[in-house]
Amino acid sequence: MMKKSVLKFFLILFAAAFLCSPAVSQSVVTKSGAEGLAEQEFRRGVQAFYRGTYNDAVLEFEKALSYLPGENLILDWLGRAYYMSGLESTALREWQAASAAGYGGLLLQNKIEIVRERRVTGDGQTVPPQFTEAGTFSGVSGDNLVFSQPVSVLPVSDGTAWVLSYGTNELLKLDVNGTVVSRITGPVNGFDRPVDVMRLENGDLLVSESAGDRLCVISQNGFFKKYIGTRGRGVGEMVGPQYLASDSTGNLYVTDFGNSRVDVFDRDGKGLFFFGGKTDTFAGLQGPTGIVVIGTTVYVADSVTGAVYRFDTAGNYLGLLVQEKTFTRPESLKPWKNYLLVGDGNRIVSIDTVTGATYETAGTGSAPSRITCAAPDINGNILATDFRANEIEILSGMSELVGGFFVQIQRVMADNFPNVVVELKVENRHRQPVVGLKPANFLLTEDKRPVTSLQLTAAASNDTAADITLVIDRSVSSSAYGEAVQAAVREIGEAMNGKGTLRIVSAGEIPVKEYSGPPAGVSGFTRNALAAPVSDTCSLDTAFRLAANDLINGQQKRSIIYITDGAVTQHAFDKYSLNTICSYLNNNAIGFSVVLLTQKAPADEIDYICRNTTGGRYYVYRAEGLSGVVKDSIDIPSGVYRLSFVSTMATDMGRKFLPLEAEVYLLNRSGRDESGYYAPLQ
Repeated sequence: MMKKSVLKFFLILFAAAFLCSPAVSQSVVTKSGAEGLAEQEFRRGVQAFYRGTYNDAVLEFEKALSYLPGENLILDWLGRAYYMSGLESTALREWQAASAAGYGGLLLQNKIEIVRERRVTGDGQTVPPQFTEAGTFSGVSGDNLVFSQPVSVLPVSDGTAWVLSYGTNELLKLDVNGTVVSRITGPVNGFDRPVDVMRLENGDLLVSESAGDRLCVISQNGFFKKYIGTRGRGVGEMVGPQYLASDSTGNLYVTDFGNSRVDVFDRDGKGLFFFGGKTDTFAGLQGPTGIVVIGTTVYVADSVTGAVYRFDTAGNYLGLLVQEKTFTRPESLKPWKNYLLVGDGNRIVSIDTVTGATYETAGTGSAPSRITCAAPDINGNILATDFRANEIEILSGMSELVGGFFVQIQRVMADNFPNVVVELKVENRHRQPVVGLKPANFLLTEDKRPVTSLQLTAAASNDTAADITLVIDRSVSSSAYGEAVQAAVREIGEAMNGKGTLRIVSAGEIPVKEYSGPPAGVSGFTRNALAAPVSDTCSLDTAFRLAANDLINGQQKRSIIYITDGAVTQHAFDKYSLNTICSYLNNNAIGFSVVLLTQKAPADEIDYICRNTTGGRYYVYRAEGLSGVVKDSIDIPSGVYRLSFVSTMATDMGRKFLPLEAEVYLLNRSGRDESGYYAPLQ
């Protein structure tokens, strides 16, 4: 007994001495009551943020600040919650307060700059922006020939691009990093000096073969389908076909260099007519190259005269768009915003389609160069084929290269810790999503240490379904179109093909959730099924926010479709401003489209939301129907990516805030965000 008592005594002394040592006493931190309460509220706020309940997150962060006023980490997260709620000016105030206290460094300053810049309506530019080289894809990799003499490029909505290799008679698909993902050699006998490639209505690809004097139709998988046209000078015949275009009816237009004209075929490949010859009012085409159809106007570039001419779709000459001798050797024409892009030697020029004014958008300098094609891609870049330098050039706006990407960690799911799932949103400085990124473009770190087992598990741009919420105008003026509303709801529900969730919100004096479920559930929809009464006052602001709230946790592709006669009642936007509504939708990647019950222009407020969000405007009885509204919603680009990793962080039983950093790299551009999360409590 005596020995045990002595041993116990010495153990107590040792423990006391150990706890009182300087190293240990410094590591044992006694938190004040305020700090402990602030930590609890902050943890709840982070969890609410990742659930998409941003109003709850704001309340929790405000409570945390009441215990620890001026705590920079809390200010940062409060700003995030306000930003996702659409209250960007309030978010900026919180971020600026944290930045002024020395928190966040250049990363937070860059975020403030980007958000402030985005809040300015319109870009203020009266001329197209200048572009500069962001990177190149060379035709040679080490000792391997990747492609030779690239002549045309066709960007794809998933971030890839088809490139025609004139020198090797191939069609290649490259991803955003320049990696070849597929290679097509055409029919059994191969392509014969291909010049241009175009996507047809059904997804097939059309390739012009200048030496073969024909057009080749192939599937996207590379299977040969048929030839269009033969060698000759009659209708349906050609000599040295060059560039391709199509109109809204599906007719195909081909610049026929050998015959100095434009050949026209129907969508099935039957020759219809040709035009561009000499007439009483027109000297005739001499060396037609680039061609594009916008509406009912056909624009044709001539490499001999250095001009761009205008015709109607029947081939009647309408006059000059760009004067002769303006260009040295113009080649392809591609539409870009309100301009046409034309490759002309060592430069890319933008042409105003209204005035014909020309602007040099990019140049390759004094090096030997021949730009044959320049086309805008889904990520806001211009892809250009340099035939002589054997390169694909990726050109970006100068401000984009300086500022880099805007990367946001939008959600962290750690319920199965240490297995963690992260949702990232990647955009350029002007809200344009960056799509097509691959695993090599991402780096995730926890407290500056790379995570383990990082995988890119999903990219929202590849999704083929969307969640859609229909907001139905219950104003007195719209109530006169009840049958049209009924038809629109049924047609949109059917067009969803059983995919995604369809919701209905009535926009009356008090918005009402009318339906939520599978699209097939509205097949028998009638206007009498709506619970919200017709009203002289419709609160559109609260209706749009109510519609958006349920979409935040839905599919990554999601849209609001507003069905209305276009009028706006009094007090429609009393609670939330138009800017707040637009920011809420944009910051949560929610599209906004309008189905108009009349052919009148919508009210200015509705027009403003349409112009400042993604989506479109449609007439309820348009000839092609409303199925395209759903397709367009699904086709809206998304820069949201889902990644998974295995964490090695110590969690302190789920009480510790775990720092998480994300970096995105693409060519000469990058972006970064810093965030964090909590593991489940144990």
